[in-house]
Amino acid sequence: MSNHSLRTYESILELLPDADNPTPIVRLQRVTGFQHAKVYAKLEWYNPFGAVKDRVAANLIRDAEERGEELRNLVEPTSGNTGIGLAMVANAKNYGFSATLSKAVPFEKRAALRIFGTDLVELDDDLCPMPGQPEGAMNKAAELGERPGWKQLNQYANPANPDAHYRTTGPEIWRQTGGEVTHFVAALGTCGTITGTGRFLKEQNPDVQVIGVHPTQGHDIPGVRSRRALVVTDFFRPEEYDAVVEIDDDTAYALCRRLHLEESIIAGPSGALALAGALQTVPDEPGVIAVVTFPDNAYKYISSFQRHLPDLFPPEPAAASQPPANPFGIHLENAFALAKKGPDVVGPAEAARRQAEGSLLVDVRNPDEVARVQAIGSLTLPLPEISEGSLAGLPEDRDAPILTICAAGTRSLYALLLLKAQGYRNVTSVDGGMGAWVEAGLPTG
Repeated sequence: MSNHSLRTYESILELLPDADNPTPIVRLQRVTGFQHAKVYAKLEWYNPFGAVKDRVAANLIRDAEERGEELRNLVEPTSGNTGIGLAMVANAKNYGFSATLSKAVPFEKRAALRIFGTDLVELDDDLCPMPGQPEGAMNKAAELGERPGWKQLNQYANPANPDAHYRTTGPEIWRQTGGEVTHFVAALGTCGTITGTGRFLKEQNPDVQVIGVHPTQGHDIPGVRSRRALVVTDFFRPEEYDAVVEIDDDTAYALCRRLHLEESIIAGPSGALALAGALQTVPDEPGVIAVVTFPDNAYKYISSFQRHLPDLFPPEPAAASQPPANPFGIHLENAFALAKKGPDVVGPAEAARRQAEGSLLVDVRNPDEVARVQAIGSLTLPLPEISEGSLAGLPEDRDAPILTICAAGTRSLYALLLLKAQGYRNVTSVDGGMGAWVEAGLPTG
């Protein structure tokens, strides 16, 4: 039986916060320099999947489910945290999930998305995805979301984004401060946090000051947007805020370091950005109670800290010169690249024609992926098993025609090379994988 007071739950999703189970607020004692005003950090990494965006992810899915949307496979543009939240909520609900994102997103976030089962599409886009870029993450997600059985929830334009904070973050802060909060401060990204929370707090008390903080143009703080980018951000509503402040990278990263050392608050750079804006605008007066949102912790930004606080990362001792473990590895990479463009790769329509003529279609995805959608008549043989030498279910005749298929066409090509290495002479990979197969309207079961 679930019990908040005992921290006992039947499902990980029950850890999602609300007024009865809020993320904590902690008073900052040293870095503010204030004598009278109280400044609290709202620690959003206490969400079950580590960030404020867990609220948005859960509410996007809740809203879509309540409206009767089919959510078999989800796709979303992201700068990392919403993607991680959606990946984990999707896992809990047995939905598939793909994310489109910039190659500039910190390695740690991209690695986490992969570890959590996300199919990544990495693009040359801004750190926080922007509309209007033909090759950007937003347009790519919209394109993928048009495929049969796929759905883009669109955190950037879906009212369920600010509604998540109107439902949860605002009521939590109001209750945690006993209704005495005077200032609410948040960094500006999609602007769901500031807009949804601010609306709730101002409905309780119109005198609550709502302050937005953004970085400078060309910044290096993931998840937030410069003023130029905010102009085309759907939930950026400056008429609803009392101040909008700009903070540079150096100020944010230096304050991050102080938070770690002086407050033992493991803040990420966007939280320090918001706090720096608060320290510029919140008056040091008796009765002032300011709450600043800290979206996530420092662990996803080690590579970012390395760029901005290089003194913390001394050069590694020079290693003794050693030959590479596999000096011929580059040749294997070249072989894969050539195979991808070669005659052994066919489109889904041609693959279906060959299957109808007797070719065996081998699905090399993991069983949980296959359980969501599978081509009719295919054999499941996951790539790791093929790599270990398994040929279970394959014909003994090494001349038998075989087609390999995966999610997007990469693993199937590795399977092709592995099967050819074991003597199968007539192996073909399906370009675009199951995504292209479903998009082409070919039969699935």
